[in-house]
Amino acid sequence: MKTIGLIGGMSWESTAHYYRVINQETAARRGGLHSAPLIVHSVDFAPIAAMQSSGDWDGAGRQLAAIARDLEVAGAGVIGLATNTMHVVAEQIVSAINVPFVHIADPTSDALLADGFETVGLLGTRFTMEMSFYRDRLASRGLQSLIPEVGRTNLNGIIYEELCLGIVRDESRRVYVDAINQLKARGAEAVILGCTEITMLIDDSSSPLPVYDTTDLHAKALVAAALG
Repeated sequence: MKTIGLIGGMSWESTAHYYRVINQETAARRGGLHSAPLIVHSVDFAPIAAMQSSGDWDGAGRQLAAIARDLEVAGAGVIGLATNTMHVVAEQIVSAINVPFVHIADPTSDALLADGFETVGLLGTRFTMEMSFYRDRLASRGLQSLIPEVGRTNLNGIIYEELCLGIVRDESRRVYVDAINQLKARGAEAVILGCTEITMLIDDSSSPLPVYDTTDLHAKALVAAALG
């Protein structure tokens, strides 16, 4: 099994979930006492969040690409970026390394297409919902994505002001359920939890649409790539 290099810390709450799922999936696939050979570079999220707010995507991309190179030098044979939003700089990372990079939107698309869905709702930070990088990736795989027409600022605030700090509130869960109902009314057949923290708040038991958790799907895809 190749060593997985994981760029995390955005936020550390979801990176902790990645660590658990990667090792659970490795144990399920390999049995016995097997766990994943894994190198985690957990960044300080505050400067990254500041670059997001100021639109300094190039600066953030340079920083994450340098981290990816360091992970490869340290022995990683496959690289993952444990955040949806920062896949806006995925091309910079890919161009900096010589080992496979597993894009978070790809296993999510594969799962949706395998289940026969074509029109999906996308929830995430306002960057993921409003910028084109993520929706274009889904479209290239044959998926039409819808984002909420109203309330995106509130959804974004819940991620940064609550979930990234480990705060999970029933009131915020209701906000997300209302957003999913909006998407359902406009024709969404399923919903992508397009921020790695939203899985802390929403799952199939609380959602009016089938949920596709990018954190879980991405972590398992990294294990598959490392074993493959």
